[in-house]
Amino acid sequence: MTTTLQPPATAAAPAAPRRHRPAARRRSTPLTIAMLAALAYFLLPLFWLLVASTKGTQDLINSFGLWFSDAPQLLANIKATFTQDDGVFVDWLLNTAVYAVVSAVGAALLAAAAGYGFAKFRFRGDRAAFNLVLGAIMVPATALAIPTYLLFAKVGLVNTPWAIILPSLVNPFGLYLMRIYAADAVPDSLLEAARIDGAGEARIFFRIALRLLAPGLVTVLLFTLVATWNNYFLPLIMLNDPQLYPITVGLSSWAAQAQNGGGGASSDMLPLVVTGSLISIVPLVIAFLLLQRYWQSGLATGGVKQ
Repeated sequence: MTTTLQPPATAAAPAAPRRHRPAARRRSTPLTIAMLAALAYFLLPLFWLLVASTKGTQDLINSFGLWFSDAPQLLANIKATFTQDDGVFVDWLLNTAVYAVVSAVGAALLAAAAGYGFAKFRFRGDRAAFNLVLGAIMVPATALAIPTYLLFAKVGLVNTPWAIILPSLVNPFGLYLMRIYAADAVPDSLLEAARIDGAGEARIFFRIALRLLAPGLVTVLLFTLVATWNNYFLPLIMLNDPQLYPITVGLSSWAAQAQNGGGGASSDMLPLVVTGSLISIVPLVIAFLLLQRYWQSGLATGGVKQ
């Protein structure tokens, strides 16, 4: 009887690692159509404003609104806008910049400090105070304009820049946003380590917490900047001197002249109003482009669990 020797069993070769293929991008036709409709909704008014700024009075009335005329005059309209009424548009532009920047920076710092305090400190009545802030969000700003005017008239601040800046410093929504953001963006362990090292609360806030709150701070700053830049009703009732007008009220006065003036020089005010509106949005676009990297850096905050 013969036996055959079989070769020893060898270990199975390890399977080659599977390569993960990138998932195919899913395309949704209804979603694409909805996004294109939303894009057109936001960009179409800007395109009309750009086109209308290149036209004269007759072209604004007689030509197609969504396309350029045969004789564009954008540079002439810009020059006329800046030289009308001895260059008062420049004053309006500078006034608006001062009102918006001072209000935005002040409101952002106050919201950051208050939001940080509500998020990281416990005191008697903190929940009631925060609920009061939430209730203030529901109150429309126009409902407070008349009481604010009466209050400022008592202290002699009507027809001054402070009548625009001081009310804009109060931002309940910004406080709420910073409170939610500070709860996750500022670790309690970092604050305790700073206290153990002997740092005071003010130093901790300005040297540590404020840097961590930068993306939320920029968000509040942008919201307040846009709101103050576009504010119309408050300056309308607070200011009487045209030299103190912001762009919104100033362009409104030009529009009133264009509507009530009939023929003559007043009929040429309409292109200036449109061109001034185009110029007024350029600083806001620049602000968003300069600050968007600080804004985007906070989108992933809280995505990694510690």
